[in-house]
Amino acid sequence: MITQKVVRLAVWYVLLAVVIIFALAPIVWMLSTSFKPESQITTLNIEWIPRTFTMENYDAVFERFAILRWTLNSVIVSVAATLLVLLLDSLAGYALARMEFAGRNLLFSIILSMLFVPLQITVVPLFLMFSKVNLTDTYLALILPVGANVTGVFLMRQFFLNIPYELEDAARVDGASDLRIWWSVVMPLARPALTAVAIITFLSTWNSFFWPLIATRTDAARTLPVGIAQFMSLRPGQSQSAQAYGRSMAGAVLAALPPILFFFALQRYFIQGISMSGLKG
Repeated sequence: MITQKVVRLAVWYVLLAVVIIFALAPIVWMLSTSFKPESQITTLNIEWIPRTFTMENYDAVFERFAILRWTLNSVIVSVAATLLVLLLDSLAGYALARMEFAGRNLLFSIILSMLFVPLQITVVPLFLMFSKVNLTDTYLALILPVGANVTGVFLMRQFFLNIPYELEDAARVDGASDLRIWWSVVMPLARPALTAVAIITFLSTWNSFFWPLIATRTDAARTLPVGIAQFMSLRPGQSQSAQAYGRSMAGAVLAALPPILFFFALQRYFIQGISMSGLKG
């Protein structure tokens, strides 16, 4: 019996190791390529360790491109969008979970149905709307469309359903309003769910490419993913092999660091929030 248990555990560990290797391989390759000269990248030979270690790709990224400005833009947009989502989604989730009103379940179903609406369908109306009010190529054009996050509403509602009603009843006896109960009673208990929503929103906003590509024209508001795409552009007279893969990988490494650090700093609350949000429907 013990032998079977050990074998089963060993098999699971081997499978887990294989999955981890496949998951980390692209990251390791990206990091390795960022330290290679271009002549060692565009070859048929697979070399995980650079034969010639160089920092020229990182030097080119900082010297030729406004990567610091793009990074600042991404930080501002991602943080502002995350705070806006936490505010709006927690209010919506609280109303859908704790307040009784006609059509509540229907409204929640309609909100969930928005998950089936592709982003591409909303791009043209959004662009026309922001163009008419002269908000294209601004932070607001990148932040406001993220404000209503359906996933965040769902997670917050599911979490709020698990909070005992006795806490709200006690607050109402003391004369607290619904808004005061949301802020002083419910929100302090919702830290795991808020963290989960914050991580999801921050990562999705940080990695967003399609809408920022359309909504921005200059480096004043251009975010990091859109800026990095310029690394692969060809100059006149260059061939396909002359594309700057090295500096593209260097830019990707720099772009990946902030969300990775953000996730690892809050991963404990993220796992707790996801697990607790699914306990009750």
